[in-house]
Amino acid sequence: MKVGLVGYQGTGKSTAFQWLTGVAPDPAKVQQGQVGTAKVPDGRLARIADKFQPKKLTYAEVQFLDTPGLLADEREGNPRRLAVLREATGVVVVLDGFSGTDFAAQLTRFREELLFADMEVVGNRIPKVEAQFKKAKPAKEREADEFELATLKKVVVALEAGTPASRQPITEQEERHLRSFQMLTLKPEAVFVSRGDSGFNDPLPADLLALAPAATQAPVKLERELADLDDESRQAFMADLGLTTFSRDRVIRDLFYAMGREVFFTVGADECRSWAVDRGSDAVAAAGAIHKDLSERFVRANVIGYADFESHHFSEKECRLKGLERTEGKTYVVKDADVLHILASN
Repeated sequence: MKVGLVGYQGTGKSTAFQWLTGVAPDPAKVQQGQVGTAKVPDGRLARIADKFQPKKLTYAEVQFLDTPGLLADEREGNPRRLAVLREATGVVVVLDGFSGTDFAAQLTRFREELLFADMEVVGNRIPKVEAQFKKAKPAKEREADEFELATLKKVVVALEAGTPASRQPITEQEERHLRSFQMLTLKPEAVFVSRGDSGFNDPLPADLLALAPAATQAPVKLERELADLDDESRQAFMADLGLTTFSRDRVIRDLFYAMGREVFFTVGADECRSWAVDRGSDAVAAAGAIHKDLSERFVRANVIGYADFESHHFSEKECRLKGLERTEGKTYVVKDADVLHILASN
């Protein structure tokens, strides 16, 4: 999963990228975007590992894509800057939380940039499809062109009215015609406010939460500066500032789950590991996250819910004795933090 960090120039987007991934922004990669990886911290897996003491502990990962900052006073060039974002599976809008600007207004304007970019890329296709009608074609191909044209016009009209593609009633057949555009307003969105060295304990304003109820915040630059101090100085400064803990782990988890993802666990003496899957995935998809062969040769999955596993001292044996380990088939929908053991045919 690759998540694009987006925002206007000066919002602290690249600083957030370095804070999340540990990768220093490279000016040479500004236009094409820069990728960094972060592990998704999970206290549940850490508690399992405390019990198992495995040789290896592996957390799920998320890739962050630092994209070119948009120009606040030049909308015409912004679709080109947003083009690099089309390869991402989700969008994190980074808002300037340190210069006293209106968060809700920032987000509203940025969403308009995404609408405008989608209108341009979809609208540019319309005259090309219309040109197809000048050519002699079999009836079936002409019907396909007519359906595509109707779909494009319907979507553009809704975009012009301010309705993102994610809120439009798009059918499965229509989605197939739109897939190649990698529409920005179809991607899952999260909102992150990059705070300064004050205000980070204040609740986010109600008008922003009305637009983005799951919006999150953190004092990114401040936390990076504190991380460079020795322990004694860091604790003293944190106490003076009213900062009780660092936010990075929480924010990574918030953004990961906001993208419609979740995890399941595999456990053992050799390795305890969390695996990322789309929310709502079935057992076969979970098997495929481990290895393609397991999904192709899937027989069944032995499943223990995390709450049962924890309440029985992370003992698979005890869970089996209590009948808490279930045998599930291909259609089982994996739940977040399930402990899975996949059985496959030889």
